[in-house]
Amino acid sequence: QVQLVESGGGLVQPGGSLRLSCAASGFAFSTYTMTWYRQAPGKEREWVATILPFGRITDYAESVKGRFTISRGNAQNTMYLQMNSLKPEDTAVYYCNTKIRLVNYWGQGTQVTVSS
Repeated sequence: QVQLVESGGGLVQPGGSLRLSCAASGFAFSTYTMTWYRQAPGKEREWVATILPFGRITDYAESVKGRFTISRGNAQNTMYLQMNSLKPEDTAVYYCNTKIRLVNYWGQGTQVTVSS
C-alpha cells in the first residue's frame, strides 16, 4: 500500500536550516507529482511546494520562495525539502503528499519548531 514517511523535523533557531525527507513506498514514485504542505497550530493546512515527476519543474508558495528548495531522488524514492533562513512563522507540522487516481495520500507529519 502507499506509504509516506516524513523525517528531519526538530527545533531550530531563527535563521537556521533543516532538511526534511519523505520516504515513499507502494507506488511508482518517479512518475508522480509530490508536494509538501504544512499546518501551524490553529491554522488550516497550507501548500508549501510541489515537484513534478522528473524534478525539472518546481513551484513554491510566496512565503517560502527563495528560502526553501524542494527536490527528489527518484532512485531512492525520496523527496526532500531544504529549508534555510527559517523564521518563527515557519513553525508547523510538515506533511508530504501525493495524489494517485484522485486519492490524496499523506504522511504522518514531522514537527518543525523555529524558536530562540
